[in-house]
Amino acid sequence: MPWLVAVAFFMESLDTTILNTAVPAISATLRVAPLSMKSVLASYTLSLAVFIPVSGWMADRFGTRRVFASAIGLFSLGSFLCGISSSIHLLVACRILQGCGGAMMVPVGRLTLVRTFAKSELIRAMSFVAIPALIGPMLGPIAGGLIVGYLHWRVIFFVNIPIGLVGLAMVYFHMPDYREERVPPLDLVGLILFGSGVGLLSYVLEVFGEHTLSLGEILGLTAVSLSLLSGYWVHAQTVRFPLLRLSLFRTRTFGIAVGGGFFTRLGIGGVPFLLPLLYQVGLGFTPVQSGLLIMPQAVAAMSIKFVLPRVLTRLGYRNVLISNTLVIGLLLVLFAAIGLHTPVWEIAWLAFFYGGFTSLQYTSMNTLVYADIAEEQTSNASSIASTMQQMSISFGVASAGMATAFFIPAGTRSTPQEMIHGIHESLWALGAFTVISSIIFRRLQKGDGSNVSHQRDIHAG
Repeated sequence: MPWLVAVAFFMESLDTTILNTAVPAISATLRVAPLSMKSVLASYTLSLAVFIPVSGWMADRFGTRRVFASAIGLFSLGSFLCGISSSIHLLVACRILQGCGGAMMVPVGRLTLVRTFAKSELIRAMSFVAIPALIGPMLGPIAGGLIVGYLHWRVIFFVNIPIGLVGLAMVYFHMPDYREERVPPLDLVGLILFGSGVGLLSYVLEVFGEHTLSLGEILGLTAVSLSLLSGYWVHAQTVRFPLLRLSLFRTRTFGIAVGGGFFTRLGIGGVPFLLPLLYQVGLGFTPVQSGLLIMPQAVAAMSIKFVLPRVLTRLGYRNVLISNTLVIGLLLVLFAAIGLHTPVWEIAWLAFFYGGFTSLQYTSMNTLVYADIAEEQTSNASSIASTMQQMSISFGVASAGMATAFFIPAGTRSTPQEMIHGIHESLWALGAFTVISSIIFRRLQKGDGSNVSHQRDIHAG
């Protein structure tokens, strides 16, 4: 069953990494500035953040098998529609539809793993799932470069269709069907408050970066979005079955993992958007060369999965998460030192180390979430963790584009030197966000997460 979940992870990771490489080519075809393409990336992750909270309820209500199959089908349909889009507005709309499928696909797959495996086996199960999923980021950049260079960028979206058809066939033969006998009613009021608040806040970040609204309008929209989110917080305290059960944050390890993960991903989330722009627009590399420079990240991420359980067992979650966030922040600062005269081998090695440390960070945060969560709370915990994860990535992409736009006089007429300078400043900001998360992880205690990291087969080996 884990390899079936890995198919879904592979589809999503492949789609994102292929698209990142094709951003300059798509922007040229649709006649928009490269920085405007952040709406295509952010709209997908934002759609995940808005609809993921419903995924746990739907899995409990209709069963993991039916929801997982529907998610793959919707994701494949959205991919096809993206491939035939003729404008950036239509492409954004189809990416939102694609995100609706992804919102159920990955969280329900992760939820199935949590319900299938014991906590002592969770790291190994998630690491196994992540290995095939990391093939997507490894193949994505180079595949995107080849498609853009020799075919057409629309083919990028059509790649998901045959994978989705194979996934649908495997679901009905191998996917376990977990469901709850008694499912509370869906919190529609909470969904409207939370979804509209998150969506509006992300929109504010996007238009603020493009300077299309006045400062007063920006502040007004920000106030409305924060009011909606505050309204959800009050609403969640008064209803019996809220959309997201915020009381789970009282569980210390859960609150630290989700909160620290939010700030970490806020920093890392914009990197996949910035690096292809740095390589292609700033340094003048071709899409294929850009893909090859990103590829070492996935190679390192996949390699470290084999030793990750031993690292967590020996060092513990607290030491790993604190030191790792500091290292990642330093690596982002080193990315900001890349210029026209930087040797290619230095960029490749930097990408390799970055991929290894981010892989260790992601798996550590994802497994710590469930360390002290009871079995009956896993569905809601998975929804909250996945929602916060996608929110931070969406905000990270929007913030990266916004920060870059501040340092580039005119996105459509900027010189390579101006583009490099703007991206460098953005990478400094993202590195700072990542380092901040180490403060949150300092609240962890020495033995936190030991029930997840201490595995019998590890000690026996």
